[in-house]
Amino acid sequence: MTDDLFAPLGQRRIVSANGIDFELWESGGGEKFALFLHGFPEHAISWRFQAPLLASLGYRVWVVNQRGYGGTTTPAEKSAYSLKNLTEDVGALIDAAHAEKPSTSTTLIAHDWGALVAWTFAARRMRPLEKLIICNVPHPLCFRREYQRNPKQKKKSWYTRFFQIPWLPETLLGRKGGAPIAKMLRDTSANRANFPREILSIYAANAARPGGMRAMINWYRSAMNDLMAATDLGQKIEVPTLICWGEKDVALEVSTLEGTDQYVRDVRIVRLPKASHWVQQDAPDEVNAAIREFLA
Repeated sequence: MTDDLFAPLGQRRIVSANGIDFELWESGGGEKFALFLHGFPEHAISWRFQAPLLASLGYRVWVVNQRGYGGTTTPAEKSAYSLKNLTEDVGALIDAAHAEKPSTSTTLIAHDWGALVAWTFAARRMRPLEKLIICNVPHPLCFRREYQRNPKQKKKSWYTRFFQIPWLPETLLGRKGGAPIAKMLRDTSANRANFPREILSIYAANAARPGGMRAMINWYRSAMNDLMAATDLGQKIEVPTLICWGEKDVALEVSTLEGTDQYVRDVRIVRLPKASHWVQQDAPDEVNAAIREFLA
């Protein structure tokens, strides 16, 4: 059953990059390259609806579990989850893919924390990108502005402050085999039919791994603080960018999208009123249609 669930992602592989062994799934075989980055508290399986689309469009596709997730190396120390390390992971994965099979372009597709890493990667121009596709995360400077001035956003972001507390968050979320994570994903989604028990069990098991929940929260303890303090993210992104945004987002105000064009030269925003923060799983048909049109 589990193998069937992962079949849309392609063939499982382990790829070494930036001193980390990454668990990823590969599909497609085109000259173009697409790298998918998941968010918190997710897993590569969150891209099960999009990976087949990119493969069908002529891309070689890698859907990766980022450091601290799934079968990827899970360092224990908080400093391992710095924004520098996370963005360098992306660069090293792109380098590894191109070393195996030189490709003409890279498209980065990312959600939630993966999207914050992708925004930073693009703003710092760490590698050439052809396209950038972002799901339900604003540009970091737009988020920072709203967090500082908008009481509604500060209230919605309460958990980022809670996650700074040592040991308690991971103890609470990782108990009962990761059941609180599965419940949170189900309860905050807008289309529960796309979060069946077998998919939720993958998220729960991911949270219940030894050291797994702590690693996932260490992204907030390290990279979040780096992101909020960064002074080099204002350079205008020249990469054509698509943002797919589910408006029923319990964590982010729609106002965080305002001013995106100040930081991105060519941006297209598709707002989906009936989708949640987990937009690519809630509304895969709409998201895939937007991606297909954007990449055409």
